[in-house]
Amino acid sequence: YSCTSEDINNLAHALMLRESLNIVILPIMDGLITAICVLAKKNADIPMLSRTHGQIASPTTLGKEMAIFAIRLSRQRKLISHVHLMGKFAGAVGNYNAHLVAYPDINWPLAAEEFVTSLGINFKPYVTQIEPHDYMAELFHAVTRFNNILLDFNRDTWGYISLGYFKQCDLTDSTVLRNLGVGFGINNSRFTEDLEQSWEVLAEPIQTVMRRYGVPEPYEKLKELTRGRAVTKESMQEFVRGLQLPQEALSTLLNLTPHTYIGAARDLAINKASI
Repeated sequence: YSCTSEDINNLAHALMLRESLNIVILPIMDGLITAICVLAKKNADIPMLSRTHGQIASPTTLGKEMAIFAIRLSRQRKLISHVHLMGKFAGAVGNYNAHLVAYPDINWPLAAEEFVTSLGINFKPYVTQIEPHDYMAELFHAVTRFNNILLDFNRDTWGYISLGYFKQCDLTDSTVLRNLGVGFGINNSRFTEDLEQSWEVLAEPIQTVMRRYGVPEPYEKLKELTRGRAVTKESMQEFVRGLQLPQEALSTLLNLTPHTYIGAARDLAINKASI
């Protein structure tokens, strides 16, 4: 009642984030941290030469190095779980304007708070038309920090593999090579399909040529051509033939297609490739 679209959307977004955190993200993070904790305890007494700036340094134990990552990841996981998911339900500009006109005796801020918190979402009383998404930034930054630590863990682990500390059956190279086609394959038919369905892109050069030769209202004329119907090769060329333009300009426009309207792109690509 008296809602703006954001009143619905912001609560839906908060509920989706809450569910994804509780069902997917946090359990996966907990499982990962637990696995690293197991490694830390299991290898607490395994001595290992440390390295600082790539040079050998005082010995440590493998378990202690694993524990470092468990602690770092746990801290970020805790911060993620402490982010308050926020919601608003205050109308078009956050002031309950229409609400109070219709029912002036209702305490609308309180009613909104009771509704939002009943969904398990923290209530944000001071808003504009939208919930400003600060909590989303906090949440996503915390997830980013967790992932950065995990990337650091992966790099250290790969370093241990390179040193021979850890052993693995390395199929990475084979897997990559099997997918060369994915990296270099180009679906030319899809490019062609898109271009053939996009003759309206030629409105830009046609307008420009029309302006060059003083044809009045080029934008309006092309807008009339495209309004309410699909633009095809035939309709575009029929439009061009009806223009009062020099023959050379007409020929240029009639020979133009979405495939050939690429400007200096080819030359720019070649020149860049040769640098």
